[in-house]
Amino acid sequence: MAEYISFQPSDFFNALPFVGNGATGHAITGVGFQPDFCWFKNREVANDYWLFDSVRGVEKYIECDTTQIETTATDGLKSFDADGFTVDDANPINHNTKDIICWNWKAATTSGIAGSPSITPSSYSFNATSGFSIIKYVGNGTSGATLPHGLGVAPDLITVKCLSHTGSWPVYHTSLGATKYLELNQNSDVQTGTSRWNDTEPTSTLFSLGNTANVNENLRTYVAYCFTEKIGYSKIAEYWGNGQTSDGTFVYTGFRPSFILMKRTSGGTANWQIFDDKRLGYNGGNSYLSPNDDGAENTGGQIDIVSNGFKMRNSGTYTNASGDTYMYAAFAKFPIVSSNDVPTVAR
Repeated sequence: MAEYISFQPSDFFNALPFVGNGATGHAITGVGFQPDFCWFKNREVANDYWLFDSVRGVEKYIECDTTQIETTATDGLKSFDADGFTVDDANPINHNTKDIICWNWKAATTSGIAGSPSITPSSYSFNATSGFSIIKYVGNGTSGATLPHGLGVAPDLITVKCLSHTGSWPVYHTSLGATKYLELNQNSDVQTGTSRWNDTEPTSTLFSLGNTANVNENLRTYVAYCFTEKIGYSKIAEYWGNGQTSDGTFVYTGFRPSFILMKRTSGGTANWQIFDDKRLGYNGGNSYLSPNDDGAENTGGQIDIVSNGFKMRNSGTYTNASGDTYMYAAFAKFPIVSSNDVPTVAR
């Protein structure tokens, strides 16, 4: 059955490729909304990923492929604009003549977050409609500490980064549960431990922290990005590889994906993968980036993006090894059938 959606996915997420010009004050339009989270990558050369959000403020970036602390770049992001953003001349976000990609999410609600946490966020922005929030906080070093997320239902995906000190990016995913975690900056296999999420599943208002320095050292500053699945707009789940190239695993999302983040969760190490439907490519040759690696964009025809999900076209370990499991988070370009009864098609 087709899954209807009451809003347009492009109101809350959009992938926007552009060509850098190396100039200061380069205004980029076409996002369709004022973004609260901008995730940049220079597609052509080995530059780190730069992540900005409205909670931490413009010019402050973190890198998902490193353990570095938050950095202020006067040549980085200059503003979040009504239909995009303005960048200066830093190579990771505006390299002259180079292809850049920016993945953009909207949050926008900055007051009235629900819950009675043991840690009160220092600032936040959330959107319960689209299931996304940004939470900035100061750790208390106590296992079982709780934070509000603002989503109204339990988050399915959480990643945390320490801003004030170096450290990894622990990732909670609903398919793994609260005793296990991945690290966004690493290609490592799933790890087990209670010091990240305190072996406690998120609730409709709060998520829990352990006492490791990567999520909750006393007096250190952190940011958390939280997502929950919304039918017709986002899908956060897992699939199993079948090891076939000609007829690989098909993953049903209920919409044509615009963005897909995936990672193998069994069988050993493997890079993270990001696909989107805006960068040049085609079914049979969609390009991918690895957010744990600063390298340039890769091609290889690993997946097809279709009207109701995505299908594997490669038997490699990154996406479709036989019998292995993979977590993913996908965001929609179009639902299968929109509120105006217009069907979508494959890429």
